[in-house]
Amino acid sequence: MALFTFKLPDIGEGIAQAEIVGWHVKVGDRVEEDQPIADMMTDKATVEMESPVAGIVVRLAGEEGDQVSIGAMLVEIEVEGEDVAAPMPPVEVIEAETAGATEIAEAEKPLPFRGGVGVGPVNDSASLAEPPHTPTPSPEGEEEKANAPILASPAVRARAKDLGIDLAQVKSAGDHIRHADLDAYLLYGQGQGYRAAGASARRPDEQVKVIGMRRRIAENMAASKRHIPHFTYVEEIDVTALEVLREQLNASRGDKPKLTMLPLLIVAICKTLPDFPMLNARYDDEAGVVTRHGSVHLGLATQTDAGLMVPVIRDAQDRNVWQLASEIRRLADAARSGKAKSEELSGSTLTLTSLGPLGGIATTPVINRPEVAIIGPNRVIERPVFRGKEIVAAKLMNLSISCDHRVVDGWDAASYVQAIRKLLESPALLFVD
Repeated sequence: MALFTFKLPDIGEGIAQAEIVGWHVKVGDRVEEDQPIADMMTDKATVEMESPVAGIVVRLAGEEGDQVSIGAMLVEIEVEGEDVAAPMPPVEVIEAETAGATEIAEAEKPLPFRGGVGVGPVNDSASLAEPPHTPTPSPEGEEEKANAPILASPAVRARAKDLGIDLAQVKSAGDHIRHADLDAYLLYGQGQGYRAAGASARRPDEQVKVIGMRRRIAENMAASKRHIPHFTYVEEIDVTALEVLREQLNASRGDKPKLTMLPLLIVAICKTLPDFPMLNARYDDEAGVVTRHGSVHLGLATQTDAGLMVPVIRDAQDRNVWQLASEIRRLADAARSGKAKSEELSGSTLTLTSLGPLGGIATTPVINRPEVAIIGPNRVIERPVFRGKEIVAAKLMNLSISCDHRVVDGWDAASYVQAIRKLLESPALLFVD
């Protein structure tokens, strides 16, 4: 028997190392030729490594989250013959570039929102108030307090009796037990702190290793906030007429894809950008060069099970609303299924991020570096507004834009959003050349 050393091959121009994001084998397993053995992530893509030989795995380079340099040992396999090192064959990119924007591009079916860094759900019980603090009495004080009469109003006593509460067990910050003290007691377990009555036991703490795409997102977001002086501008837009138009278009769409708000918004974004070229740009801060792009390659921040990704609609300015709707769905599905190609996940010149129904009142999205702006539509809500002397129901949407203040001034951002607003509030203009 001999030892076969499989070294990490060159998996991309300029790539010096890759991160182990998943093992398909463990020490002692038998592998066959071309069997997947590991998933490796670079700054641009996830690559599946396959065994070039058959044999028994005797050593692995490290654990998930560890970095392996190009040319270093990845796996050692016991085979028949003399000790050799594996050649470094070309590899195929099978998954996606990591993202650099905020949340989800709305296709048709929204995914559950993952706030923050997305490493786990929030424990709601942690948000409840802490119990009121009372000084620790001396032993003499404890005895005196135990023998002291319980002071409470008849209403409090009656309520305590109905609830089956022993007033001697209720703590009070003052001399008298009040209704608020009963409320606090109801949120107590037996020495377990505040929690809702009937709630299950508190979840234990857990540690989640930040690796793979989650690590890339964290690095990209930190770099964006560290290098870019962000500012955000928000404007309220009346989309009542736009929603009527959208419903009319959907009613007669035939076999065309159903329109959401996004294709119409993208048309408005593209029609107004020629007058604001500083927004459709990328900034190389090391070279001190801003490239203003003629074509709009629009990134769509999309939430996936693996993390945030940004597939790109190429030449969005040349597509009509139906073509945009089809491309939004295709790219979102490809990203979520892990089938998006590398070229579909790079090269955006401006990014659109939407939380769909979770859109909130306003957002302050983080710029997808090296771009200089990111646009975030928020939830459409209906509320009364004045039209002349009349109060009518209107559908309103806040539109947010975050910009790189090194390249874009506040006046430019505000003027651009006002130009978009004009088109969305008079939607017939969307279809006028």
